[in-house]
Amino acid sequence: MGHGTNRVEDMSSPNNGTALAATAATTAGETIVEIHSVCLPPKKTVFQKLRKRVADVFFPDDPLGKFKNQTWRNRAILGLQSLFPIFTWGSQYDLKLFWSDVVSGLTIASLAIPQGISYAKLANLPPIVGLYSSFVPPLIYSVLGSSRHLAVGPVSIASLVMGSMLSESVSPTQESILYLKLAFTSTFFAGLFQASLGLLRLGFVIDFLSKATLVGFTAGAAVIVSLQQLKGLLGIVHFTGKMQFIPVMSSVFNHRSEWSWETIVMGIGFLSILLTTRHISMRKPKLFWISAASPLASVIISTLLVFLIRSKTHAISYIGHLPKGLNPPSSNMLYFSGTHLALAIKTGIITGILSLTEGIAVGRTFASLKNYQVNGNKEMMAIGFMNMAGSCTSCYVTTGSFSRSAVNYNAGAKTAVSNIVMASAVLVTLLFLMPLFYYTPNVILAAIILTAVIGLIDYQAAYKLWKVDKFDFFTCMCSFFGVLFVSVPLGLAIAVGVSVMKILLNVTRPNTIEFGNIRGTEIYQSLGRYREASRIPGFLILAIESPIYFANSTYLQERILRWTREEETRVKENNGSTLKCIILDMTAVSSIDTSGLEAVFELRRRLEKQSLQLVLVNPVGSVMEKLHKSKIVESLGLSGLYLTVGEAVADLSSTWKAHGQP
Repeated sequence: MGHGTNRVEDMSSPNNGTALAATAATTAGETIVEIHSVCLPPKKTVFQKLRKRVADVFFPDDPLGKFKNQTWRNRAILGLQSLFPIFTWGSQYDLKLFWSDVVSGLTIASLAIPQGISYAKLANLPPIVGLYSSFVPPLIYSVLGSSRHLAVGPVSIASLVMGSMLSESVSPTQESILYLKLAFTSTFFAGLFQASLGLLRLGFVIDFLSKATLVGFTAGAAVIVSLQQLKGLLGIVHFTGKMQFIPVMSSVFNHRSEWSWETIVMGIGFLSILLTTRHISMRKPKLFWISAASPLASVIISTLLVFLIRSKTHAISYIGHLPKGLNPPSSNMLYFSGTHLALAIKTGIITGILSLTEGIAVGRTFASLKNYQVNGNKEMMAIGFMNMAGSCTSCYVTTGSFSRSAVNYNAGAKTAVSNIVMASAVLVTLLFLMPLFYYTPNVILAAIILTAVIGLIDYQAAYKLWKVDKFDFFTCMCSFFGVLFVSVPLGLAIAVGVSVMKILLNVTRPNTIEFGNIRGTEIYQSLGRYREASRIPGFLILAIESPIYFANSTYLQERILRWTREEETRVKENNGSTLKCIILDMTAVSSIDTSGLEAVFELRRRLEKQSLQLVLVNPVGSVMEKLHKSKIVESLGLSGLYLTVGEAVADLSSTWKAHGQP
């Protein structure tokens, strides 16, 4: 035989799913190129495919896996532990763990009591509702929740959003009963939404709130919350109910006559103390108790101070009467019909998403520090059920608080019993200590809120977004300025809209990259990324970095044809070898639909008219199956499908040489 080329294909079973690396050998002057076939995936029924797809989407954690090969008794125990995580660690609970939980529970109670009162006022609710919300929800979470360190109660962002959304339509002062009904109803719908996400395993819905969105939103909300506290810090009586930057600042300066120097002095003094103790605890985490105890200590000292000087000045406003006793039932106040029902549902869903995102993020943060896992779906159900129960016991929307959870963690909490201890301390307060808060000044509540929300402005995260991803930074800024100048819910909606637009851009306008060969190897990589990569004469090698869907199939087809025209122009200008073949590396094409298949077929037809060959490389199993069923594989021919780019180039080049083509 003269010098020629033999094509040897690996004709192993298409179901074995294996392929060896391409090899080349020289025997008696004859080059043998070994080519491996692209295998079809194992055959499966429609039901098997559907079951696998559903399992991948809704059950990535395989929750039923632990029930396999178990006795009925063990399955019952595992089922009980799945529904009530308290049974997982309850059997191993001892006095040592209890002591750690008592210390941490009492520590977070000292923070939860003043914060509960403060955040209720932030939501335009009676201060007592904040304490009610720090009693029932923590008890329910301690039974249902999977986090050992999450401290449950009212939080600033959810309080602000609820207050701003409801007060736009209903006055919290002139229509106080209706406002209270809507707050409880919103809490019910927030819990219903949260629990539904967990039960239906639809947690990916909250993933639309990207990191960039949350950084901008929380920073904007923190600024708005801080500006709202100027009412309390300056002693202003008549203040705007709006939440935008310009109306708030206008209200501050238009009511200069109401500023009270006594209130300002007291506010600046206690704010300085709170910020100093917070700074000390941040610099030295072992001194966490200083920051945790300072809000309650400030409340006690400021209350005594106002009590002593009450006859000398009336400029400093205070809380007044707070009713004693346990949470009164509020199921009869839930508002399921009427003109404001849509407002309650909308407020509930938005606050539900925000509180759920915060709670799960905080829980996972501290779980990672202690090397245990927090189940996202269980957390959704736990937070949802506690809000539904809370709406029937005079509570408004609650979740895991970052500041209280950090204190709980640093105080040495071991289990969710710390929430029970905290709730017990709140119970004692509700039953016996409420009269002591009569002279608590509103300015101290404003100072406590300011201290808590300042930490939400994460400028370092925003700077990192700017360095890493400019589009994410743009999303962050849209969220920040939207909250600051438009409104809290609309600012969030704008940011989510920008995030969705980013997803659509990535889906509809995916990357296509030109590959070249790294000299001396069988590796093909991006020409723009690797300087040592070089083009192969006669070939245009492109990689598609996206699924091929109806949304991007036309774009990809036009983009590939443009690559072809540009390559032909480049060849003519440089007097290079004529372009003969377009190779599409489909390694990153995870799926393809019928529109994508039509686009591939049409692309092959149009290239064929230009005397160009289309070759597909390494389609994944599901894509290969669809290519086979749609007869595209047949239309490509024997030399239209390869396992690697290297094999495609080697085989086609040797074939051209065998036929005397340059």
